[in-house]
Amino acid sequence: MRWLVLAFALIWTLAPTAPAHASEERLLAKVSISEQVIRIYHEGRHLYTWPVSTAKAPKITPLGRFTPEFLSRDHRSSLYGGAPMPWAVFYRGNYAIHGTNQIKRLGQPASHGCVRLHPDNARTFYQMVRAEGRANTRVVIAP
Repeated sequence: MRWLVLAFALIWTLAPTAPAHASEERLLAKVSISEQVIRIYHEGRHLYTWPVSTAKAPKITPLGRFTPEFLSRDHRSSLYGGAPMPWAVFYRGNYAIHGTNQIKRLGQPASHGCVRLHPDNARTFYQMVRAEGRANTRVVIAP
């Protein structure tokens, strides 16, 4: 798995970059709340489909189209007692796509609003966002 991430990083480093004025997304993460999956696309090509956990009632995972705001590799929640949020990609305030240690709950609603991933998948997504840049990444959360 690690070699695959490094290969992607190398390819993106050597690939021609889009002009500074280009606003098209190079990396797209589409979260389906009803399916409890995230689909990752790079330049329109589907690369991955991974199980996620989004908000359990009465909490919500906000719907919409977002550009990542910041990244945090070893984040700890300031709202939920320092809960680990590794490989976090924050896309709206306190909402992030991040790794979880509750792997058995993936594929069903379980979070307080964030999108939880297996830590290996969260790391892959985090590294892809770093390689492409936040401005070239979109997060879409759909019902």
